[in-house]
Amino acid sequence: YTIAKNNAKKYLNKYFLQFFISSFIAIIFIFILIYQIYKSNKDENLSKELLKNYSLTTLYQNEEIYNTQNQSVIIENPFIIGILKIPKININYPILSESSDELLKIALCRFAGPMPNETGNLCIAGHNYLDDRFFGRLAELTDNDLIEIYDLSGQKVSYSVFDKYQINSDDFSCTNQNVGSEKIITLITCNNINGKRTLVKAKKLP
Repeated sequence: YTIAKNNAKKYLNKYFLQFFISSFIAIIFIFILIYQIYKSNKDENLSKELLKNYSLTTLYQNEEIYNTQNQSVIIENPFIIGILKIPKININYPILSESSDELLKIALCRFAGPMPNETGNLCIAGHNYLDDRFFGRLAELTDNDLIEIYDLSGQKVSYSVFDKYQINSDDFSCTNQNVGSEKIITLITCNNINGKRTLVKAKKLP
């Protein structure tokens, strides 16, 4: 009886220890998840601040610092090169002139190609957070959906979606500039399920 009691006690102690360790790991994971959500929301708020400050008078400045929520972003000419709107999926974001991991956290970025609404293939990259932010709903677009681009002059040009497909993460053929005299935009984001990239291509409406 004593041996059985001791074995049961050891089993309970082992069970409680495993339960404590599992609970501790779960709490750490929850805190990390909450922090990541907070950080990504904070970054998107910065994008909205940039969009709010978009004006023709600031687009041509050589250098400026936007300060919002105790964050400072040093920008170089031209930092914001346009605005991208997609009514179907409720997108309205500034397009930044360069692409980097840090810049992609706060807005859409020009990955390759000309300035907005110029001849060529303008490639715009955006994060996919699996929600409504940035390019999280890009895969919902279908042929003939409308995309609007505002350029440095404030002119709006409308584009129509004509293709959507996926590529491997190391495939950069989508940045090809051999498009003749056409004005093409290529929207690029990650597919977080299979590790590939989702592309949506659109061309200027007549």
